[in-house]
Amino acid sequence: MARLAQTHGLTDVQQEILSTVRDFVDKEIIPVATELEHRDEYPQDIVNGLKELGVFGLMIPEEYGGLGESLLTYALCVEEIARGWMSVSGIINTHFIVAYMLKQHGTQEQKDTFLPRMAAGEVRGAFSMSEPALGSDVSAITSKAVKDGDEYVLNGQKMWLTNGGTSTLVAVLVRSDEGHPEGSAPHKSMTTFLVEKEPGFGEVRPGLTIPGKIDKMGYKGVDTTELIMDGLRIPANRVLGGVTGRGFYQMMDGVEVGRVNVAARGCGVAQRAFELGVSYAQQRQTFGKPIAQHQAIQFKLAEMATKVEAAHAMMVNAARKKDSGERNDLEAGMAKYLASEYCKEVVEDAFRIHGGYGFSKEYEIERLYREAPMLLIGEGTAEIQKMIIGRRLLEEYRFQG
Repeated sequence: MARLAQTHGLTDVQQEILSTVRDFVDKEIIPVATELEHRDEYPQDIVNGLKELGVFGLMIPEEYGGLGESLLTYALCVEEIARGWMSVSGIINTHFIVAYMLKQHGTQEQKDTFLPRMAAGEVRGAFSMSEPALGSDVSAITSKAVKDGDEYVLNGQKMWLTNGGTSTLVAVLVRSDEGHPEGSAPHKSMTTFLVEKEPGFGEVRPGLTIPGKIDKMGYKGVDTTELIMDGLRIPANRVLGGVTGRGFYQMMDGVEVGRVNVAARGCGVAQRAFELGVSYAQQRQTFGKPIAQHQAIQFKLAEMATKVEAAHAMMVNAARKKDSGERNDLEAGMAKYLASEYCKEVVEDAFRIHGGYGFSKEYEIERLYREAPMLLIGEGTAEIQKMIIGRRLLEEYRFQG
């Protein structure tokens, strides 16, 4: 809706990019999203179209063939894309996090090797932290890298890779005790490796297997997989940044901007749910008038719209804080927490407005109702965000006794 979730102070270039993406979403994504989602089909034509628009290189510097845009621009584009189909925004997000980590932490050789091809969409990124028994406790990672001459040998099992099958470059976080004796802080013995592979499933390179897609309740179309390393050999020049022991900080930096992205996705899905709810409410009639004229429905629409506005404002604030070069873990945590919770509530209210028809797969709101819960978990649960927020607040408001 034109009057909701507007962003003030954008440049002409930013407005032009957003207008182009919005038109693409309306014409190329929304009309086919539900059908593709029901078939759990990878949206190759949509991805090809986004590659042509330059979306895969949106934040990659111009010197590497990208557009060199800000996190804010990227987040607003993600908001638009998620409004069309959240799975497509997930395909882009994991790619973006790997490109961001390379830009911020990679060696010059790693940047020169990967960023130009990532900007063109030729190399597609995925990143991997989680493990089957890990949950939110990153310090409990058991996957391990052992140095063997000029190579490292990686073993272990990773979980919940978005783009696990279609990606060709995976940033993998594992434990590497080299230079970090047993008993030292767990986060100081973690390293990020840049793992190149062929797209597809099965053994995609010697020592690396990508099993088939995980069957999910929602968030379909995008491939979510495991990753199994069994004697996987990686050359030392594929340690991100060239130095071991920095992986935890590199991943957390990537996840921080990823949280802004997840907040943007929540905003986009909530916007679409509001659009569907307010449109249906003006068409469906009960007791001789459109249900939009019933006070109970107007109250619901008012609450939904307010939540859309609030979530959007917090997401924009978090993105602008990061773009300024300041620490934004507090703002990103708040934005991700609020946007994902509000998204769930707005989607449920739109579902309720649809009544029994909301339960039918013929209506788009049914898909959104299954997609929204993923945002409550991705890039850290609500409980993790509250821990981050609480700790940062205690830093900022330290009692001076």
